[in-house]
Amino acid sequence: MFSGNLARAASHSAPRRLGAPRRVLSVLALGSIAAFLAWPLVNPHVDPASAYLLHGEQSADAQEFSVTGDAGQIIRDGSWSVTRSARASAPAVGTPDPGTAQAIARDLVTARGWDEGEYRCLHALWMRESGWNHFAQNPSSGAYGIPQSLPASKMASAGDDWATNPETQIRWGLGYIEARYNTPCAAWGHSEEKNWY
Repeated sequence: MFSGNLARAASHSAPRRLGAPRRVLSVLALGSIAAFLAWPLVNPHVDPASAYLLHGEQSADAQEFSVTGDAGQIIRDGSWSVTRSARASAPAVGTPDPGTAQAIARDLVTARGWDEGEYRCLHALWMRESGWNHFAQNPSSGAYGIPQSLPASKMASAGDDWATNPETQIRWGLGYIEARYNTPCAAWGHSEEKNWY
């Protein structure tokens, strides 16, 4: 009896060898894990957070990101696509004649700390809206003046002479752009996309 128990105890303490099918499964599992972890190294366009998401898992440290560059560029990687956004730009314009609405606008743009690029965007925007005509009126909407204020009477906040004075209209228009879009180029970009601002 004693020898039988000893034999059973000895058989339980001997190391068990895995069968061939189990060894294959273990090797495949380790290979899969290694491939999953190496994916970001093989494909440098995928960050680790994206790699987790591509494999159907959520990463706690996934972050939002933005890309800047030329407008219209697209980066594609598998099922991911990112459209690059850029600061809108407008065609170059010459130096405006002194005393014109464009010259007044350029001085006011500079006084706000905006650069020449912002003036070009403003010039293009208001050329589209009113042709820089301070009496321009949209027959269907009633929008009025250089900035095409709607309703026109909003410009009264910049001065009582809003209906006839280009400078009053420009001051109001620049305030509107700054409050709504921050810069003329942002307003121009919106106008390019939506055909209104």
